[in-house]
Amino acid sequence: MAGKSYKDLLVWQKSIDLTVEIYKLVKFLPNEEVYVLSSQMRRAAISIPSNIAEGQQRKSNKEFINFLSIARGSKAELQTQLYLCYKLSLLTKQQVEKPMNMLSEIGKMINKLMESINWQLTTDY
Repeated sequence: MAGKSYKDLLVWQKSIDLTVEIYKLVKFLPNEEVYVLSSQMRRAAISIPSNIAEGQQRKSNKEFINFLSIARGSKAELQTQLYLCYKLSLLTKQQVEKPMNMLSEIGKMINKLMESINWQLTTDY
């Protein structure tokens, strides 16, 4: 990924959009969830683009893959939290649908990026 900024990565850009979406969504959670689910969801959302950015800036493909793996874990964490919000009737199916779709797309993009970097690692001399 030499020569590129993390800001040029579409997966980072989409992760930023997701974070904005989550910040809007958690405003609908009850006040008693401000320090629990709301806080956890914001942290998980922030973790995705943050780890993509940090990994890309490390300038080592192996480190980048590690940070992408962390971002992928945060994606799964956020999916779980959104699902819990729906199951606990804190948010409607319609409210969680858009961020869930965004997470699915971001997950696929992270996986593709990891595959691409792994391919580069195996073809480097």
